[in-house]
Amino acid sequence: MPVRPAGADETEVEHPRPRRRRVGGSGVALRPGFLSYGLLLAWVLGTAYPLWWSFVVASGTNATRGETLPLIPGGNFLANAARVLDAIPFWLALGNSIIVSSIITISVVTFSTLAGYAFAKLRFKGREGLLVFVIATMAIPTQLGIIPLFIVMRELGWTGTLGAVIIPTLVTAFGVFFMRQYLVGVIPDELIEAARVDGANQIRTFFTVAVPAARPAMAILGLFTFMMAWTDYLWPLIVLSPQNPTLQTALGQLQSGYYVDYSIVLAGAVLATLPLLILFIAAGRQLISGIMQGAVKG
Repeated sequence: MPVRPAGADETEVEHPRPRRRRVGGSGVALRPGFLSYGLLLAWVLGTAYPLWWSFVVASGTNATRGETLPLIPGGNFLANAARVLDAIPFWLALGNSIIVSSIITISVVTFSTLAGYAFAKLRFKGREGLLVFVIATMAIPTQLGIIPLFIVMRELGWTGTLGAVIIPTLVTAFGVFFMRQYLVGVIPDELIEAARVDGANQIRTFFTVAVPAARPAMAILGLFTFMMAWTDYLWPLIVLSPQNPTLQTALGQLQSGYYVDYSIVLAGAVLATLPLLILFIAAGRQLISGIMQGAVKG
């Protein structure tokens, strides 16, 4: 009980206030409960099951594909994978996909970081209008530009070559917008001014100030760009020949006949997915750190 000093009035006695446990600045202690963990587990199982189902079907035969619920894998995956390697130019297509995806990823990350830094921290005439124009290009469907783009590639004599797949996607409007939005909040203007006072020019300021700060966003953009380039199917199918395909277009040859063996098709799909899984596992720590850093700044 509170102690009242001698001679103090009843109204002057201060009563201690109960303390609230603050977590995360909301004033309320929030802990994930059974429902949260249950929803997360259901989401993980729901997203992982299609890949597991593909592996189960790929490890069986086409005759047993619909007999039982696909939960237990069979023992024919290696045999089906060997048939995939014999049916299509797998190693050529794999090398082409690695070359195309790697060059596109490096180019998109480099040019998007440069343009994003310019739009975020440099002051030049027409900056806002040019940024609006770049963002507006994302509203145009890619399919509308396929015919004129193919005509241009044919006039240049690039059809059938990997350059026809790489050149049109060396930079993306989404990458520029993504890097601009990230760099606006992560780099203080005072830090750039301090670099200029120390005698650094624009290029040195970019590499010593912007690049270290943008590294988490560059990792995220690079990961998703590589994934999009790896899984691209429509444009490589149009501009490349069957003798020089990427991996996704080569897999399309597995179901071009009258009779489709889905165990072979899904074995090829699993083989094509493995490089992406390895990439996500290798870069997962950088991806999570980038997401967490953005969440803390927000």
